[in-house]
Amino acid sequence: MLTRSDYISLSDFRYQLARFLGFSERASRAAGITPTQYLLLLHIRGHAAGAAPGVGELAQRLQASPHGTTALIERCRKAGLVDKRPGAHDRRRAEVLLTARGRRLVERVAARHRPQLTQLHDVFRLRIPAEAARRSVRP
Repeated sequence: MLTRSDYISLSDFRYQLARFLGFSERASRAAGITPTQYLLLLHIRGHAAGAAPGVGELAQRLQASPHGTTALIERCRKAGLVDKRPGAHDRRRAEVLLTARGRRLVERVAARHRPQLTQLHDVFRLRIPAEAARRSVRP
């Protein structure tokens, strides 16, 4: 069972998360792109693997359908933010890359997020006692 302190922590976490998302949306729009376009650019720029991300990977990161992600990629391609190319190892797989313009844009918007991330440092480290965590896990 959660304690009063747990509910306060969860409430504060959700509040701070909503504030951050609102800030991020405003920062994206101020740069002339939609929040979803910014997220696509961010996930391309922040892709951890060696190769450029594919549509499926980006859809997963965006929590969107591959079809919707393909449409978003196409809108960003038309805006000069991304390029698509056949995969280096599998030509059936399309890789998505940032253009120079897309890279500059995502870097500018992401840099505006630095103070917000610093503020959220402690908020995103919820302290749930081990006993409470064990009780919430069902076998």
